[in-house]
Parts: sequence; structure tokens; C-alpha cells
Amino acid sequence: MNKESSAGIVFCLPFIIGFLLFLIVPMGLSLYYSFCDYDILSPPRFTGLDNYIEMFTADETFWQSLKATFYFAFVSVPLRLIFALIVAMILVKPTKLTGFYRAAYYLPSIIGGSVAVSILWRRMFSPDGVVNSLLGVIGIDTKFSWLGDTKTAIWTLILLAVWQFGSSMLIFLSALKQIPKELYEAADVDGANKFTKFWRVTLPLLTPTIFFNLVMQMINGFLAFTQSLIITQGKPMNSTLFYAVYMYQQSFSFNHAGYASAMAWTMLAMIGVTTFILFKTKKYWVFEQE
Repeated sequence: MNKESSAGIVFCLPFIIGFLLFLIVPMGLSLYYSFCDYDILSPPRFTGLDNYIEMFTADETFWQSLKATFYFAFVSVPLRLIFALIVAMILVKPTKLTGFYRAAYYLPSIIGGSVAVSILWRRMFSPDGVVNSLLGVIGIDTKFSWLGDTKTAIWTLILLAVWQFGSSMLIFLSALKQIPKELYEAADVDGANKFTKFWRVTLPLLTPTIFFNLVMQMINGFLAFTQSLIITQGKPMNSTLFYAVYMYQQSFSFNHAGYASAMAWTMLAMIGVTTFILFKTKKYWVFEQE
């Protein structure tokens, strides 16, 4: 026990045991259950690929949840990154209140995924909520049900996701500070205006940061859960039924844990394919600074 290697192993044991018991073993069990008819209460019964076959050929709700999730991710993530970059460029110049503004813009990223904020968001967009009240102030008298219309319900969730741009904003802010000032000075000497400097200097040097934020936010978009479960419960007509919510329903509402496990591994594969595509396209638009 006096050896340095023994001490290292002892200190690493809590992490190793936790990693095995709470990650590797559950993942292995989930993979096995995905090939079984399993309802949690009774022993699993091996059925082969039946869960996967049913998922892709007989479950229309699966495709609806997949469509809603992809629409949410591919719309909310670009909007969130655009807003994050705009705010980061505004806050990059230090002022007396810069610290306060950074904390204020980052706060939604901390609390935005909470149940309390989701309930508040649901009340805001209810027929007698704040949104309709504000519209009434400007002369638009309406009791429109934003969460009850298939065209607008998904956009209330997208707005909530875009509102949570604080983490991406801080990453952009850090990257903006790393851009050498000499490049902007050289652009000024060449007579470049603000738009040209942004397009030719700032944006190319930010592409690695944009790529990082894009990958991380796309993964988070695919795994969105709380917004749909609390605000809309997947309604109306499953237009906001996110994949993770449907997987949760299959496991805990319908007692189809085996089917939910198959959905989980399918989502893992889709995230892997999407990430692989992003990395393959990286060489065409990401500027790697030597």
C-alpha cells in the first residue's frame, strides 16, 4: 500500500466503481432489454429484433416523435447560436455593467430546463397568459391558445430553447477575446468596414467555436425532455411529442421498458450518425488556426 501506484488505484476506485455500476452495467442491461419483451415487473423475455421491427414498421407515433424532435433541434439550435453570437459581440467590449449583463444572460441557461420555468412558460402562453395580455395592450385583442394549435405549440418550445443561449454566449465571448487585435488593425489599414471585418476576420476565426457549440447543442436538442413533458405533454396531436418524452411514456406509462430501451439505442445511433456527418463536413467550413 506504500507504493505510489497502489495509492492511485485506491483513490480512483470510487470513480471506477461508480462508472461501472451506474453507467456501464446499466448500458449493458439496456442493450439486452432492447431485444426483450420487458415490463419491469416481470422477468424479460427475449424476442430478438421484434422491438426494432415494430418501431420502424408499425409505430406511427415513433415517426411523429422523431419528426418533432428533428424539427425542434434543427430550428432551435441555429437560432440559439445566432442570438448567442450577437449578444457575445455586444458584450465583448468591457463596461462597468458587463459582468452584470453576462450573469443575467447566462442565468436562463441554468434555470431554463427546470420544472418551475416550464410551468411559468406554460402559463405565459395560455389563453389568459402574459403573451395575450401584452398583445391586448398594443391593440390586438386575442385569446389565442398558443399551446393548443399544432402550428404554434412547437414554436413556444423553440422560443424557450433559444432563450437559453447563455452557455453558448459565454463560449463565444471567450473565443472573441482570443482573436488578435492586430488582424483588425490590418483590416482597418486596408479600409475594411465593420461588416467586412466580421465576415473576413471574426467569423472565420470563430468557426472552431461555432463547430463545438453546434455539436453540443445538437445533442442537447435531440435529448430535449422537460419542455415537452411539462408544457405541452406532447400535445396537440403529438406535434410536440419529443423523442425522449415518448421513450419515457413507453417505459413508465405503458410499461414497455424493452421497447423504450430499443428507442434509447436507436437515438444513440442517430446522434452518432449526426455527429459523424458534422465532423465529416468540418473540413469544408471550419478554419483551423495553426
